[in-house]
Amino acid sequence: QVQLVESGGGLVQPGGSLRLSCAASGVIFRINRMAWYRQAPGKQRELVAATVSGGTYYADSVKGRFTISRDPAKNTVFLQMNSLKPEDTAVYYCNVDSVSRYWGQGTQVTVSS
Repeated sequence: QVQLVESGGGLVQPGGSLRLSCAASGVIFRINRMAWYRQAPGKQRELVAATVSGGTYYADSVKGRFTISRDPAKNTVFLQMNSLKPEDTAVYYCNVDSVSRYWGQGTQVTVSS
């Protein structure tokens, strides 16, 4: 049974930083991609950042502010979020693609003064 456990969300003021973590437990064969999505109230879930062998992807809205990284030995993926804006407020979900697709339970990020 694969589980993704996220942590690091919370309330932060505009301009602040947060670091999200997602640890995958269980046996996962051949991870192809690890990614972070987010879903704001009333909006569709969107891809924020992804890391694959040899490269990373960022949504235009977070380029230069967010950094995705991965610890392959621990099947853990991180999202460092700097210069946060109110429009970054959303539930952030971890995603792992291997033979199957796995999702975390989500962690709330609120950017507000």
